[in-house]
Amino acid sequence: MRNHVRNTRLAAIGLLTCIALAGCVVAGPPSPYYAGEVVAVAPPPPREEVIGVAPAFGYVWIGGYWGWAGGRHEWVGGHWEAPRPGYRWAPHAWVREERGWRLHPGHWERH
Repeated sequence: MRNHVRNTRLAAIGLLTCIALAGCVVAGPPSPYYAGEVVAVAPPPPREEVIGVAPAFGYVWIGGYWGWAGGRHEWVGGHWEAPRPGYRWAPHAWVREERGWRLHPGHWERH
């Protein structure tokens, strides 16, 4: 009888663990642009953004840009980021190529 109760408890714990883990999804941050695709349509002019007050001294404003998703340009709003000593922010840029336009993602680069 004691083994039956213990086995039932273990089975219940295992079942509850499986149910809890079934709801867990590991996913990276959303990425509204595709940084390798050549796009035939030029991006629209940048949108005017309202830049609020930095959350802390020295924070860097990362300006918004036109990303590419679902076969069209989508605006990705800017945001504040903590500074990285010895680095500067190189903004996102659409570069004209032979077959169209390609997005070069923004990134931190050494001074």
